Amino acid sequence: MGAGWLATGACGCALAVAAGAFGAHGLAARLSPRSLELWETAARYLMYGGLGVVLVGLAARQHAAPWAWAGWSLTVGTALFSGTVAALALGGPRWLGAVTPVGGTLMILGFSLFAWAALR
Repeated sequence: MGAGWLATGACGCALAVAAGAFGAHGLAARLSPRSLELWETAARYLMYGGLGVVLVGLAARQHAAPWAWAGWSLTVGTALFSGTVAALALGGPRWLGAVTPVGGTLMILGFSLFAWAALR
């Protein structure tokens, strides 16, 4: 399963770079400074999550089982966190702000599970 996590993480990183470039070049003149700040936060945390999933993939090449929970938690958490923050930046419904902490919590859990698996 290591290759799957590697591919997932690498795709997340590529999407983060594309989102950052789109924000800098396509949205800079269209969004308020606060909305642009939200967009940049979404892209930055997408990169953090993507890099975490890449690390899970590298670690899972030897022992897949303990890393799967970290990979899933990071993947889902990053999608929820970055997705809702990006949607809010683009004027999405304010209730999405209530979902954002769920994504952040899953990311924290994912990195914590990564640490636990590394110490096993």
